[in-house]
Amino acid sequence: MGPDQPLPLPVEFSDADTYVDSLLKFATSSWLLQILCGGIHILDFFTRSSDLYSSLLPQEWRDWFKDRDIMDILDLLMREDLNQFDTINLEPLTQYESQNPSWRGGPLPPDTLVQFLNDVRKHLLNRRFPPPNSGSSEQKSTIARHVAVGMKVKKVHEVDNFARYVDKLTSDIAVARNREITHLVDFGSGQNYLGRALAARPYCKHIVAVESKQHNIEGAKNMDVLAKLVKKKKIMRNKKAYRASHLESSGTDDKCDSNGCEKVPKVYESEKAPEMQFEESSNKDKVSESDKPKTITTTLQVYSDGHGSVQYVEHRIQGGNLSPVIEQIIDTSVVNSSDQQEQSSIIEEPNNPQFLPKSTEPNLMVISLHSCGNLVHHGLRSLLINPSVSAVAMVGCCYNLVTERLGPPTYKLPSLRPEHHRLVSTSRTFDPHGFPMSDRLATYPLSDHPNIDSDNYPNVTSCTGVRLNITARMMAVQAPQNWGHEDSDLFFTRHFYRALLQRIFLDRGVVSPPIDSGGVFGGSGSARSDSAIEGDEGTTPLTIGTLRRFCYDNFVSYVRGALAKLTSPNTFCSVDPTFIASKMDGLTDEDILGYEERYRDRKKELSVMWSLMAFCAGVVEAIVVVDRWLWLKEQEEVETAWVEPVFEYSMSPRNLVVVGIKR
Repeated sequence: MGPDQPLPLPVEFSDADTYVDSLLKFATSSWLLQILCGGIHILDFFTRSSDLYSSLLPQEWRDWFKDRDIMDILDLLMREDLNQFDTINLEPLTQYESQNPSWRGGPLPPDTLVQFLNDVRKHLLNRRFPPPNSGSSEQKSTIARHVAVGMKVKKVHEVDNFARYVDKLTSDIAVARNREITHLVDFGSGQNYLGRALAARPYCKHIVAVESKQHNIEGAKNMDVLAKLVKKKKIMRNKKAYRASHLESSGTDDKCDSNGCEKVPKVYESEKAPEMQFEESSNKDKVSESDKPKTITTTLQVYSDGHGSVQYVEHRIQGGNLSPVIEQIIDTSVVNSSDQQEQSSIIEEPNNPQFLPKSTEPNLMVISLHSCGNLVHHGLRSLLINPSVSAVAMVGCCYNLVTERLGPPTYKLPSLRPEHHRLVSTSRTFDPHGFPMSDRLATYPLSDHPNIDSDNYPNVTSCTGVRLNITARMMAVQAPQNWGHEDSDLFFTRHFYRALLQRIFLDRGVVSPPIDSGGVFGGSGSARSDSAIEGDEGTTPLTIGTLRRFCYDNFVSYVRGALAKLTSPNTFCSVDPTFIASKMDGLTDEDILGYEERYRDRKKELSVMWSLMAFCAGVVEAIVVVDRWLWLKEQEEVETAWVEPVFEYSMSPRNLVVVGIKR
């Protein structure tokens, strides 16, 4: 069961253990890799008195980048066959002196650059789909058009391929264990696109859709109706009595609080669905017992298209314990009974959901399509915590939302940026459910780490653990292999505008220039201490977020749009809007254009740096995924575990599924 290799290995490696050893050694010993993966931030680009670009990259690299088009650079990083340069360099030099060896009409890239790119590439997981030697081939979508309601092309591709993968995996498990998987538990089901496809034909699975947000559940149930998989609920009402009830006493109650009184419409029992009544009582319990996660079974949807079903459960997952959900799983034999098949409609639960027959021996597989942050960790842990869970198959995303387990390092990490409030706060979470999961990474020895501060930390043998700060994890969600000319130019421009605005903030006193450990001035977006809410290690960062599209037409529009957002009365920024407005008062359009003209030539340098950061962040994603696989391998209860691509990287870059099968 599973692929030949438990990891989608690069071609340079033939076994997973050798690859993991090399990956961890490279990630903890390469100074340049660690700088590019979390040691710099794009906001520092124009604020440092020591130029970031020249401080980091060798002169020969900068000379070569200067005369190359940015798309040629991206091709060299991600797509060009680097073996061609080895072939040229191995030839006798005299043979090529007269021919002036070149690449795309220019000089060859420096040998040191090619070597670094090779080192990074050989540690990137193979994302090719279908995986080599898998015997699989690309197939046309099997999702019916009415089932795909609400899905865009990307979502159709993801759901179609992952649903097919889950169906095959459950069949393989059933053959190997001689026991069927009775239910698929979808972590963070959202609008239930995946569950809907698996419950409908041709799969007809029984889905337990676990979602923490009630409005997502209601939206998913409406989608079931739009997809014509369930019948729309009919409400029989006496119209005259209904209108009369709304006219009595103006149909409102006075609700008063510290802000005064307001009219609140009455809620009539005839309009309330039974599951909503149960939800209301549960929410009251939540207020009194806020420390307990609420678990509400809302509705069992029996699909008319096939014999599948979806049971929606409102529950906030914590630590992988699914016992509150498992206790409510309804016996699927009820769903498959002849009378239920004839109805092919919604089965509404009464106020007390225990009236419905529950499954006595469910055999579950936990699945997830793009679970954010620690949700994948909770899903993997559910395999050990819950006896009813026999397997997990989870596709993760949003690595920036993963928390940190180990705390700040006791050694000096390579960095060209000062201490930043967010870096410090996220590194001190000490979350037992955070990264790294595996003991292998948590205890990985760093005694030979070239950047250990032996003067301040003489006991170097205590320096252990692989750490990834939030900047590195945020970069890991990039997809540079998919960058084209137009889209890359757009976000290069956006990054240039934001970094240049940071320089304006610095010059006008909105942000202060913190001093890093080397005594170099330069900030990464912290407001001055005379206005911001100060913490232990810094001040409140200035976060702008996304602006309206027209703000990116030119730099003047961008600055005006950003200032309008930061200085509005309802701004989400923690810094006093009046302080920002006072500092930026008098900034003319001519001043803004002057900044753009002065730094225009350095836009390409910023683009090169961002490209290198995104390219190297593929190693960060490999570390995160390998850590999850290693954790499964370390558990005695797990018989086998593997990682493999489940859809096209070009369609959906976070395409790796982590699978674990219990003994």
